[in-house]
Parts: sequence; structure tokens; C-alpha cells
Amino acid sequence: MIKVSESASRKIVEMMKDDGFDASKDYVRVGVKSGGCSGLSYELKFDKALGENDKVFEDNAVRIAVEKKSFLYLAGTTLEYSGGLNGKGFVFNNPNASRTCGCGESFSL
Repeated sequence: MIKVSESASRKIVEMMKDDGFDASKDYVRVGVKSGGCSGLSYELKFDKALGENDKVFEDNAVRIAVEKKSFLYLAGTTLEYSGGLNGKGFVFNNPNASRTCGCGESFSL
């Protein structure tokens, strides 16, 4: 399962609305790709449709779509949002990551 904190949920719903998406029907697509300073990097985007290999989760009014192969790296992850002057934006708290980079956008196992 992938969880979404309350602060991340509020920001996602706001951003989806601004971009013409509806949080009650559309999805936040979370994925992993090769790259970044630690070897793997996170991807976040909005999507209106599901693929045949997607797993779907819902937490705090956010529907999350994850392709099965990315889910292997993301199981148990919580998506959080940190705003303010020293905030980083979206942060992945991934229990599977053995090492993360300073910016929090990439990791390794």
C-alpha cells in the first residue's frame, strides 16, 4: 500500500484542480525510473486513466495508480508534503530505500 499524508492530500487536491483534474475521479500516478544521483528516482504526475498493469490505492481522498513493477520499490511508502520557507515540497518516506540523496528525489535499495 502507498499512503498519503493529510498535508500531501490537501496539496494534491489543490494542484489537481488547478490542472483540470478531479481528485474524486482521476489519479496521481506514482512511479520509479532509473536515474538520479542515487540510482532510482521517483515520478509523480496526474492521470485520467488506468493501465492494465496498475495497482490502485486510495488514501486521504487521493487515488493513487502505480504500475506493478514500480510498486515493488514503493510498497509501504508514505507521500508527504512539506511547505513553508524551508519546505522541500513532496517527500517520499520509503521504507525500502537503503540510501537517499540530499534532495530526496532519488534512492537506492
